[in-house]
Amino acid sequence: VWSLPEGERMAAKEVVMRLKGPYGNFGVYETPLLGILASASGWATAARQCKEAAGERTLLCFGARHVHPAVAPVMERAAVHGGADGCSCILGARLLKRSPAGTVPHAAFLIAGDSVKLARAYDQFVPAGEPRIILVDTFKDEAEEALRVARALGEKLSAIRLDTPAERGGVTPALVREVRARLDQAGCSSVQIVVSGGLNPEKISALAEAGADSFGVGSYISRAPAIDMTMDLKEIKGEAVAKRGRIPGLTDNPRLVKMV
Repeated sequence: VWSLPEGERMAAKEVVMRLKGPYGNFGVYETPLLGILASASGWATAARQCKEAAGERTLLCFGARHVHPAVAPVMERAAVHGGADGCSCILGARLLKRSPAGTVPHAAFLIAGDSVKLARAYDQFVPAGEPRIILVDTFKDEAEEALRVARALGEKLSAIRLDTPAERGGVTPALVREVRARLDQAGCSSVQIVVSGGLNPEKISALAEAGADSFGVGSYISRAPAIDMTMDLKEIKGEAVAKRGRIPGLTDNPRLVKMV
């Protein structure tokens, strides 16, 4: 088995994997192999596009909620291989031998009834080394809540998260600039801004320019279209063969690496 390493860029029509052996030993795996490669490549490509837009800023895959739970781990694994810095799916992170990454959900804030109350409770129970990232769009003006939480947690606050819903206009560059400016004016320049909610590469670029530090991307990655793949027999007992429309014989690709 020869293949491009996971996470490598690929060109259109490029051979990404070569199998050699008795057809009966691998032919039965054609459909699942193509499905794995096509879907994972689509997710990885979407993640790469988002990471290129984010640049040096952190990109997390939050796509698990948009797909069947049986699919979520492999989707988020592919996203990390594509360029995401981490993922929220626990099993996906386990496949990568990493720790999952995420923040407190809105539900916890609604149960607590106040952003500062929840922030203090979270700070009390979460291990000391874990970042304190607090949502600030649940109850009040985001800039106001960001300052309230920053004052409550002080230097222990790692970041605030903006996840303003589309019904309220979503997270905009203007909102990010305002929150950043108000935090800086309050002496909280070390507090970072995490943004999520309907992000794509274009929005990430604009929000990064406005001052966002990290991004959580869900549906743009999870809904990425699969990249069409085909498997062709190109040689039988040393003789070049191919179906009509394809060129007989092996297609050379020096980038392939022997895996097995």
